[in-house]
Amino acid sequence: MKKWFALAASAALLSACGTAEEENEEAQASGNNGGSEETFDIGYFPNLDHAAAIVGKEKGYFEEEVSQPVEFTNFPNGNDFIEALDTGVIDLGYVGPGPAINYYLSSGDIVLVGAAANGATLIVSREDSGITSLEDMAGSSFCTPGNGCTHNVQLEIMLKDLGLESNRLGGEVEHQSRVNPASMVAMFEQGQIDAAAAPEPWGTLLVEEHDANVVVEWDDVFLGEELASVVIATTPEFLEENPETVEEALRAHDRAVDFTAENEAETLETVNDLIYDLTQTRLPETVLENAWQRMVVTSELHADALQGWADASYELQFMDNEPDLEGFVDTSILDDITAE
Repeated sequence: MKKWFALAASAALLSACGTAEEENEEAQASGNNGGSEETFDIGYFPNLDHAAAIVGKEKGYFEEEVSQPVEFTNFPNGNDFIEALDTGVIDLGYVGPGPAINYYLSSGDIVLVGAAANGATLIVSREDSGITSLEDMAGSSFCTPGNGCTHNVQLEIMLKDLGLESNRLGGEVEHQSRVNPASMVAMFEQGQIDAAAAPEPWGTLLVEEHDANVVVEWDDVFLGEELASVVIATTPEFLEENPETVEEALRAHDRAVDFTAENEAETLETVNDLIYDLTQTRLPETVLENAWQRMVVTSELHADALQGWADASYELQFMDNEPDLEGFVDTSILDDITAE
């Protein structure tokens, strides 16, 4: 059973990467650029904490609210998402705060207009790794979806507080980055990695189906309950030129958030169906149910937590200059919607 699931997860990685790349290429080839009168293009990830995006897509909320045709592209990591936003392949979408902050601080044109989830980072270790706490990670290895990604910074800043550093900083903890969450399963099964800072549901999958140890629970991770795991991003130009379209999309998002709060079972089924459509892998119901308890679907965005994460990223030398997030967040439209 474990061997089968590892192979399935590896297939999931290939499928997810291929889907995003193929859709991006098709969009560019067809001349479908950001702000196009023909379509409104939304990006998202096939992860559980993107439930609001997935529900909004699968339930047709975006098509119902947005006054122009809507198209969707799924992404395997934040770097690909940011590239798509930068090149106009997508107009708005759901992404982790790390890639968005890094892009903003490198003078990228991006603005956050809302949030979609908090939490959803779980730090786990391979069953036979000997790691049951962060103190045990000296001389070990860990993986994250990206170098300097949200989960990477959350783990490394906690290690630094214990006097441990990654090999990137000359320390003795080896870091492997750009590991698609689905492929973490295979890496654990094959003994290629000792630990992972994983987004949900992949962290819980490792625990429930592959006997991984929970090293740090989601609400004990750095800024765990306040840091948005998913934010809604667009470009300042698109927001300025298309405020009505952004408002329509955020109304669809607000409906999706409300749906997830009132319909847990159907939400999990909807997410699982989409993951299966993209990867031909269906996650066990118990995995999704337990992972759901390690996150909060919400539109509320804590700007101070974003600044705290950025400060930690600077301390870890992922950034060259002290971060200033002034002008990075504009939730005025969504605030008005949720106040109605």
